[in-house]
Amino acid sequence: MSETTPHATALPDFEAVLSAAARIAPHAHVTPVLRSRSLDALAGCELHLKAEHLQRAGAFKFRGACNAIWSLTEAEAARGVVTHSSGNHGAALALAARTRGVACHVVVPEGAVAAKVAAIEAYGAVLHRCAATIEAREARCAQVQAETGAELVHPYTDHRVIAGQGTAALELLSNNGAFDALVVPVGGGGLAGGTALSVAALSPTTRLILAEPSGAAETWASLQQGERVTRFTPDTICDGLRGTLGDPNFRMLHQHRAEVLRVDDRDTVAAMRLLWQRTKQIIEPSSAVALAAVLTNGDLFAGQRVGIVLSGGNVDPDALPALFARG
Repeated sequence: MSETTPHATALPDFEAVLSAAARIAPHAHVTPVLRSRSLDALAGCELHLKAEHLQRAGAFKFRGACNAIWSLTEAEAARGVVTHSSGNHGAALALAARTRGVACHVVVPEGAVAAKVAAIEAYGAVLHRCAATIEAREARCAQVQAETGAELVHPYTDHRVIAGQGTAALELLSNNGAFDALVVPVGGGGLAGGTALSVAALSPTTRLILAEPSGAAETWASLQQGERVTRFTPDTICDGLRGTLGDPNFRMLHQHRAEVLRVDDRDTVAAMRLLWQRTKQIIEPSSAVALAAVLTNGDLFAGQRVGIVLSGGNVDPDALPALFARG
């Protein structure tokens, strides 16, 4: 699925985030912000955890998917939608499509987390399998689009998706005030880009920190070099963060001078375990990476007020023992 579609090349603005918030309000949850004195003590700072793992479909992805679905014209909705996804975006789009009675096709790569694939199917999407490469995903998605006439909803470069993802930070900043730093995971960059819009508009002195697996650190490399790095082979347990940083996302993050912290998988799993123990919340590795970035970089956050977006909680229960064994 190419990034050259109109919905992928246009850059959204903060007005688009505000419009998305109004559009998704009847369907999306306003998620809580969690606090933990013991985590504050361990981190050496004041943590405010935006609980997007408690969002519908178990991840922030529902925000962007819902905004995209309810932005469709009647003619577009009648043709249905198509995307590719390793899990959370596909499930979110399928659920959002169901809220409007729109047909949904999701291209799923081999090796995707079984629980996430089951959720996509349970929400009513038609599954299309492909090899576990970005090229195979995009090629199969283009084929499905050609066969069905469905509207493309890219997981992270679609401007409707980016604007929708920005509503998580909009809620956090509107309801909890300014922060010294706001930390979010980064993969394809939809959440990061949308968050940048909300931070710039509502709290421009807040540092936007992106947490990225060391084994898939192309966002760090891209921002260091000033141009997108697209040739890399991801090696991380954070299955939701293996995607390539999108072009519009790179432009937004470069413009907003986002910082990137690289995190080892072992530290991510340790943070995942710690959050479970201290708050009784289950999050997936792709979410725990943000907390791990703070815990492993104490000097950068000492004494500060820090927001963290807990992006999702769709982890396969059967995989938990093996995951925690790595922490």
